[in-house]
Order: sequence, then structure tokens, then C-alpha cells
Amino acid sequence: QMQLAESGGGLVQAGGSLRLSCAASTRTFSNYAMGWFRQAPGKERELVASINWSGSMTYYADFVKGRFTISRDNAQKSVYLQVNSLKTEDTAVYYCGARRTYSGSVYASVSEYDYWGQGIQVTVSS
Repeated sequence: QMQLAESGGGLVQAGGSLRLSCAASTRTFSNYAMGWFRQAPGKERELVASINWSGSMTYYADFVKGRFTISRDNAQKSVYLQVNSLKTEDTAVYYCGARRTYSGSVYASVSEYDYWGQGIQVTVSS
């Protein structure tokens, strides 16, 4: 059973930046593809970005438009999301997810992930 813990969220002004981190409690972190998702009040959870086990492949939602960068450090068993040029519409709870895999694929759907963190609030003020 893997546990995921997000950190780095908070309140930021529009145009600002944050770096979200997700630490995993597993000895086999490199066997997992990872993703960042978000959920705003009254909306479904949606993909922000995903990364394969090695970090060689990434995938971003269209609304990211070059503002966010996903990365991972397998030695630190962590995945990161650098979020720049934040907009008020980026306000949401951000979740990291993990999917056990032996392929080099990235995964975009909520249903494809096996484990989730508790989520962390990001609030962007105007």
C-alpha cells in the first residue's frame, strides 16, 4: 500500500508561482507513473499533468499552456509540479496520484490511478 503526501500549496496572488511536492512511501517508486490532478468546488477531478516512471515522457492538459512543469526524482521518491503565471481559475485542491506500471506510458484518466494523496489547497487571489 502506497501513501502519498502533498505539500507546497497555499494562497498566492494572480501571476505568482508555487512548487507543489508529493512524497511517496514506497521502496519501488520507479515502478509508478505519477500524475497531478485538481478539483475545484462543484467540478470533477481533472488531469493537470502526468509523467512516466523515468521522467522521459510527460503529458499536460491544454489549459496548462506552458505554465506548469511536472518532474520527478526517483531517488527522493517524489514528484513535483512547478506552477507559474497562476490565474484565479487555477484555484482548486491539487492531488497527486500513482499508478503501478511496467510500461513507459503516461496516464490521463482518474480511473487509471491506483493511489491518491489527501490533496492540498491552492488559492489564487486577484
